[in-house]
Amino acid sequence: MISKTTIDNVFETSRVEEVIGDFVQLKKSGSNLKGLSPFSDERTPSFMVSPVKQIWKDFSSGKGGNVIAFLMEHEHFTYPEAIKYLAKKYGIEVEETEQTDEQKQQADEKESMYLVSEYASKYFQKILHKTDSGNAIGLSYFKERGFTAETIKKFDLGYCLDEWDAFTKEALGSGYKLDYLEKTGLTIVKGEKQFDRFKGRVMFPIHSMSGRVLGFGGRILTNGKKAAKYLNSPESEIYHKSKVLYGIYHAKQAIAKEDNCYLVEGYTDVIQFNQTGIENVVSSSGTALTSEQIRLINRLTKNITVLFDGDAAGTRASLRGIDLILEQGMNVRVCTFPEGEDPDSFAKKYSEEELKVFLLENANDFITYKASLLVKEAKNDPVKKADVIRDMVSSISKIPDNIQQEIYIQECARIMDISEDVLFTTLAQLNSRDAKGKPSGKERPKKAMDVVREETSSMKVEVDQLYELEKTIIRILLLYGTTEEEFEDLILKENLNGELSLEPIKQKQKVFEKIYLDLQEDEIAFANLNFRIIYQTLIDRLNEDPKFNIEALINEIDPAQASKITDILMDSEKYELHDWERMDIFVKHKNQLEVSEINQVILDLRLQLIKQKIEDLNENAREGVSHQTNVLEEIMDYNHLKVLITRKSNILRFR
Repeated sequence: MISKTTIDNVFETSRVEEVIGDFVQLKKSGSNLKGLSPFSDERTPSFMVSPVKQIWKDFSSGKGGNVIAFLMEHEHFTYPEAIKYLAKKYGIEVEETEQTDEQKQQADEKESMYLVSEYASKYFQKILHKTDSGNAIGLSYFKERGFTAETIKKFDLGYCLDEWDAFTKEALGSGYKLDYLEKTGLTIVKGEKQFDRFKGRVMFPIHSMSGRVLGFGGRILTNGKKAAKYLNSPESEIYHKSKVLYGIYHAKQAIAKEDNCYLVEGYTDVIQFNQTGIENVVSSSGTALTSEQIRLINRLTKNITVLFDGDAAGTRASLRGIDLILEQGMNVRVCTFPEGEDPDSFAKKYSEEELKVFLLENANDFITYKASLLVKEAKNDPVKKADVIRDMVSSISKIPDNIQQEIYIQECARIMDISEDVLFTTLAQLNSRDAKGKPSGKERPKKAMDVVREETSSMKVEVDQLYELEKTIIRILLLYGTTEEEFEDLILKENLNGELSLEPIKQKQKVFEKIYLDLQEDEIAFANLNFRIIYQTLIDRLNEDPKFNIEALINEIDPAQASKITDILMDSEKYELHDWERMDIFVKHKNQLEVSEINQVILDLRLQLIKQKIEDLNENAREGVSHQTNVLEEIMDYNHLKVLITRKSNILRFR
């Protein structure tokens, strides 16, 4: 693991505007910087960077956070990869925490295998470009496939000499150990003899999401029947076929930006699409699609378009992969090329625009595609048609979302000319195998929809009010938590006649103390779970650290919380994006702390939370959840508190 010292150094040294500036063209906008979103297509800037707060916000996609969050979103690095990237950029030595001898050996072994694979990739590229054999055989093949020099370089394509041990000798001579050459599968060891696994093949390096070489695919160029046409690296400590997608490193940004991933079968399909101009494409490299591969895509988009060759052979088996995609809660479309064509050959013949139009017009929803394919098989056989319908409902049952299930059932009923009720009954039977007690038939999803509709109609206004008030409290704590101010409060006092009245008193308090003590009186938690967690985190930090620092907080807490805090802090900054000054409209930026506003917000929030609590207690009383007498006493107490806070609020509001 990376040491905390290294992580702290990285955060202290790195500047969010410098790092993002490597990927996005930024321009000055007041105290901030703005630019075009790297996550969506747009003509006017919606991307904002705050050098002061060391955070960023993309208003078009809703994404935001610190410098690490940007690298994880844009480059799809893991957290350690992002730390190492910044350490390398700023020349910081990466220290690893103390590990056991076994952990050290395993880490050293993996790193050695990565280094061997990187060396092999560069070696195969050198052979392709710098040797007569590489030029005459390997480079000629790639050019015959229609690949340009830029494309060959982009995908690090190479060639392994048609000699028994040319690569192995070169690697050993360069100081690489035979043990790691064997473990990566680059060299086959038989007794005292060593052979190059990819002898006489053109090479396709397989990269991880972050760009490291994991393994290789090699295509033989002779017509020998004994040798396999394509050969992949064997499973190793760094290469697991079921967890890798060819082209994911080059496709990740385009997939996220286009919000769609094209899934093809082979290496050349990916490369030819890229060369045509469509970069959001990956391949399962000839292996059956796995859940791990789908999850890789799911990190980038919810939408997959599966591209099938015009040859129908094997298409039936590929339908099982579609069911796996549906299980992950993703949206699937299917596009089939004309007979005799595959993605590689088709992309070679048409321009980027023509290819995009074809994909758009010929991509069908999976249910339409599956129905058309299976109906052809069933023809006029009633028994086969029944099997087809069950097969389609089985696919629909994989979808986790009830509403989507209902829509697809309706579509299936229309296509297959069968009653919806029958399909809903079949779906309920399939679902009941995994979840006993689920309501069956058509009523199940409708009931779920009714509940959602009733909740939103009755709670919409109040939930919105609570959300805004809680968000305001969080923002005040973030910006002014440690500031000390003189607050005026109203307390109940009894006069000589025994009458109660509210009298003002003034006292100095830190803002966070004032907020915490006032809200603590009611013993009610925030309604929004995210705000509840952030509020408690902030109170703890402000109480422990008099030099509270927002940047340090964002760098240390859970990424989901950090993202929410960024949203709150950057909320008002979005007005800078519109260049109002050019139209003589000057936006007022609220940087001064208004004590009266804090008092009012606290009272308003307490009032809303108390009202919510009273409603909950009334509901409990109606349903007999707890002892009636206790519930009624609680309701009376909270009603009394509500009246008191309302009086305080009115006095402060009209002063």
